[in-house]
Amino acid sequence: MLEEVDLTKSLDKKEYKKLMPALRNRLYSLQKAAWDAKIPIVILFEGWDASGKGTSIQTLTARLDPRGFKLYPIRAARTYEQKRPWLWRFWLKLPGRGEWAMFDRSWYGRVLVERIENLTPEPEWRRAYRDIVDFERAIADDGYLIIKFWLHISKQEQKRRFKKLVQDPLTAWQVTAEDWEHHSKYDDYLLAVEEMLERTNTEWGPWTIVEATDRYWTHVKIFRTIIASLEERLGKIPGALPPTPAPTATVTEDLEQEEAPTQETPPTPPAEEQAVVTESPGKKTRKTKRKEEAAAESEPEPIRKEKGKEEPAAEPESEPVRKKKRKKETVEKQD
Repeated sequence: MLEEVDLTKSLDKKEYKKLMPALRNRLYSLQKAAWDAKIPIVILFEGWDASGKGTSIQTLTARLDPRGFKLYPIRAARTYEQKRPWLWRFWLKLPGRGEWAMFDRSWYGRVLVERIENLTPEPEWRRAYRDIVDFERAIADDGYLIIKFWLHISKQEQKRRFKKLVQDPLTAWQVTAEDWEHHSKYDDYLLAVEEMLERTNTEWGPWTIVEATDRYWTHVKIFRTIIASLEERLGKIPGALPPTPAPTATVTEDLEQEEAPTQETPPTPPAEEQAVVTESPGKKTRKTKRKEEAAAESEPEPIRKEKGKEEPAAEPESEPVRKKKRKKETVEKQD
């Protein structure tokens, strides 16, 4: 099963930055819609050590309303938890109506690490498959939406990431001797993972295998899977699904438009300025009047008063007056 997964899938950083804002905004609006519709949501993150579960959760929750979700990093059961049914501690962490619960590792540790490390007897971890399916069926029948991710990387990629973490003093603490031991048993874990995926992949709790070699591809696939699951569930409730944003050009089309030379066109003036331009050329436009008024206000008071005086209009000359003037001019020329 997992050997057929294409681990070479990747996404360009430029495309990633173009896609993520819309995905974050859509997920935020769906979180609000799920709250209004009172839909409880359970999201599981399982995967190999150093496969990027933590960074994926960090990216996912960055845009969500923190009042609407809780994150549970799961570790080995404590002493008092071991005295109760093994799923008891997970029942206590289920979200309320409209809330989200995210699990960094989950109840699937029963059939993975507890199985491979011989922490649980074989009859118990084998019975756990039925317990898990029944548990998920029970909460799904109660209205819960279950989304499960398996982040998959190769053994070589896991080793490369371990070495990179160890070389940095700030991240070296993240890789322990136990992690290296698990890495040496990669093939054993691989068989356990494939059996887990096969026996617990159900209609009410389907698995999504994420090709986690490239983190950009990983984040986008997780976002799209959660958005699609939420839209499908909200679409079954009349009026619950928020409107889908207007479609935009694909990333490839956007990149082609950026590379193609474009001819600049003058911006269209506002409607008010267009109306001003179409006025009679003999009249002053409103824009010109505003400029003159602003210039006049900036001048000293005496100048404004002097400019404000208007010269009296000249009276039109009558015909006798014009004849006398012409006669006078003729006499002066003769002299």
